[in-house]
Amino acid sequence: MTQLDVRPQVADTVNGVAEGDVRGKGLGKGSVGLVGSAVIGISTVAPVYCLTSTLGSTAGEVGLQMPAVFLAGFLPMLLVAFAYRELNKAVPDCGTSFTWTVKAFGPRVGWMCGWGLVIATIIVLSNLAGVATSYFWLLAGEITDNPSISALDDNKLVHIATCLTLIAAATAISYRGMTATKGVQYALVGLQLAVLGLFVAMAFQKASAGSFDTGLDFSWQWMNPFAVESMAAFTAGLSLSIFMYWGWDACLATNEETTGSAKTPGRASLIAMVVLVGSYLATGVAAQMAVGSGTSGLGLGNPETSDNVFAALAGPVMGPLLGILLFVAVLASATASLQTTFIPVARTVLAMSTYEALPSSYAKVHPRFKTPGRATVMAGVATGVFYTVMTLVSENVLTDTIFALGLMICFYYSLTAFACAWYFRGELRRSARDLFFKGVFPVLGGLLLATVFLKTLIDMWNPSYGSGSTVLGVGSVFVIGVGLLALGLVIMFVTERRSPAFFRGQVLTKSTPALVVED
Repeated sequence: MTQLDVRPQVADTVNGVAEGDVRGKGLGKGSVGLVGSAVIGISTVAPVYCLTSTLGSTAGEVGLQMPAVFLAGFLPMLLVAFAYRELNKAVPDCGTSFTWTVKAFGPRVGWMCGWGLVIATIIVLSNLAGVATSYFWLLAGEITDNPSISALDDNKLVHIATCLTLIAAATAISYRGMTATKGVQYALVGLQLAVLGLFVAMAFQKASAGSFDTGLDFSWQWMNPFAVESMAAFTAGLSLSIFMYWGWDACLATNEETTGSAKTPGRASLIAMVVLVGSYLATGVAAQMAVGSGTSGLGLGNPETSDNVFAALAGPVMGPLLGILLFVAVLASATASLQTTFIPVARTVLAMSTYEALPSSYAKVHPRFKTPGRATVMAGVATGVFYTVMTLVSENVLTDTIFALGLMICFYYSLTAFACAWYFRGELRRSARDLFFKGVFPVLGGLLLATVFLKTLIDMWNPSYGSGSTVLGVGSVFVIGVGLLALGLVIMFVTERRSPAFFRGQVLTKSTPALVVED
């Protein structure tokens, strides 16, 4: 009797990585363990920075259902995380989304997926650098009790110079390898989570004491997403929530440098996700109980403070001395994320260059530090140039670029989720586990994010979206978002003329399942 086994045909493997089309990059092996990988994932997301910048905005959109929207944003990310875990088990390659979508859907779709990740990361890096710069001068002013020092952030030249210095420092640390990165991250992530825990405890204490007139009693109705007043408000809040989880996949970008590369990164990403959702829910509930979600005073939805909630709540909740710790935590969060966010973009560029989808010069790994040195420097230079140009051109353009970020995130995450189901399509009938973790969950996650992508694309057309700027009557956020994706297409077609082998599917092969006959 013979048995038909439907599965992708691969070559012999070494440490779970198929030889042949999947290539080693020369990165430092075994540099990161489970805890270190999870810390990198948490750091890249920057939970304290995300909370201070989006807690108020989310409350302003969905009111008391803010905790429910945090949970709703967690769901598609968790489903996509399962896709990443399964794909990493089969192909632990630092190119992650790029490599996997190439193997599932072919070179062009994979190249655009990689482009989405790279451009999203450049936007985030520039934003993180700007936030870290602002908090640096704000903290300096608080410590010295000198408003004129805080006001230096409003000086455009001083702001840009400080921002470029921070970008250079973060690039240098990332350039020196995962060991240097890991040591810095343990300290910065530990600091921000400890201060966040202190803030939550003191907010609960203020709530129980009724210290603020706008405080509220806890209600389980806050966890009901169907209580949001409108679909438009829910979608807006969900987009913000999804942004708050973005970056956990940095755990997977270090898979070739992690001990147990086939399993450890996937486990680390799930640990990071649990820590993040727990932190967000605890902070959201505590803050809402303490000051409410109103649009006046200390209310989280107050438009005058919603873009920087912790700056408004630090003193009232924690007092003048401990409140400074919250400023330190935000600065640490943005700085830590600025440094680790170089990891996925540099390794994606490294993989794309290794597989001839980008110029070969970016495939060079530093002989001593075992890092993608040239790709890391390129990411740093691109970030500095992008932020400088956007800041000098217009603050509105910079703001709208950040608003367009959600489009890129949903684009490459959803493609990766669908790639998982297609890559493993020949294995879905083997067991219930394979069906759900390789098929059902990734498809659901991909559909949810694709829906948000389409809804955001429609909303962006409206000039009122973002800063309110327009280009020929069309919202500038739409022009920027679609324009960046179109720029990727142009670069892809130019690259195809220079590297035809990759785009013919001759370098990184498409994983079409084959029938393997076993006796």
